[in-house]
Amino acid sequence: MSKKILMTGNEAVACGAIQAGCRFYAGYPITPQNELPAYMAKRMPEVAGIFIQAESELAAINMVFGASASGARAMTSSSSPGISLKQEGISYIAGAQLPTVIVNVMRGGPGLGNIWPAQSDYFQATRSGGHGDYHSLVFAPYSVQEAYDFMFLAFDLADKYRTPAIILGDGMLGQMMEPLTIKSQIPNPKSQIKKPWALTGCKDRKPNIIKSFYMVEGDLERFNLILQKKYQTIQQKEQRYEGLLLDDAQVILVAYGTMARIAKSVVHKLRKKGKKVGLIRPITLWPFPKKIFQRLAISDTCPSGRRERLAFLVIEMSYGQMLEDVKLTINGKAKVEFLGRAGGGIPTEEEIIKKVISYRL
Repeated sequence: MSKKILMTGNEAVACGAIQAGCRFYAGYPITPQNELPAYMAKRMPEVAGIFIQAESELAAINMVFGASASGARAMTSSSSPGISLKQEGISYIAGAQLPTVIVNVMRGGPGLGNIWPAQSDYFQATRSGGHGDYHSLVFAPYSVQEAYDFMFLAFDLADKYRTPAIILGDGMLGQMMEPLTIKSQIPNPKSQIKKPWALTGCKDRKPNIIKSFYMVEGDLERFNLILQKKYQTIQQKEQRYEGLLLDDAQVILVAYGTMARIAKSVVHKLRKKGKKVGLIRPITLWPFPKKIFQRLAISDTCPSGRRERLAFLVIEMSYGQMLEDVKLTINGKAKVEFLGRAGGGIPTEEEIIKKVISYRL
């Protein structure tokens, strides 16, 4: 039977990773995600896994590169400045087509910033962050339960597509405690997807080569085309979102992660006042869930009749990063407004309600 326990978001990520078959973790401490490596340090030896507190973020990501190349389910975690230091290694991992999971518990920035929650690493995660034409899968949990559940999804899809997967949380999610339902049936790591490409020794087969370095003219371009075909497949098949009360909504709030918790509360409060408000919560930030936005933006009708008008209000703990994706997706077919704060500032219910009311619904 499944059991329910009280756990922080950071611990839930670590617990989910181990139960999803992660057997190698390398990281370096930084707030507000330190509960995650602390949990891994305690639990990994109990499951015959390897925990390493590396000498730096650069060392950690390159250790993960090596472990993943051997076929292990490997991950690292950090917070914003530490993730910045890992970007070269993440680019190498993407170029070598290695499945890894990277957890970013975002803090305020830029620079050293502070340990308050923020969402200002959206561009870094969804626009690759490192050099070259590559993408990482990006998941945005908004609860402790999702922080746990998404680890299974992240490892499975990273293996399926041989690509990095990023869990993009924030300091609020990492530190909050909520009841968490733990799975009773845990996948056997030996039953995970076969990895014939892995560097496991070649006594009985031809040698495998894992690289991102191509010297012959034209080879690297041909390899990039292979990557782009893979990314197109991911964009078609892996868009995920949660929709709330969209059928007759005239104003649709758009928020992800813990910001969506506040936005969802606003939707319910305004609905009680007769306001036609809905919510789109992107679950995958890359691929961005374009299809739902395009479907709503090109149609001015809804099941209950004709919409009087449609507007989107993007709400972020940053100054308009996801806003860019919403605008690019809608492409001028509907009005798009914005409300954001950063550096640890969190848009309040009152601020959001005031902005929505300004539409005079």
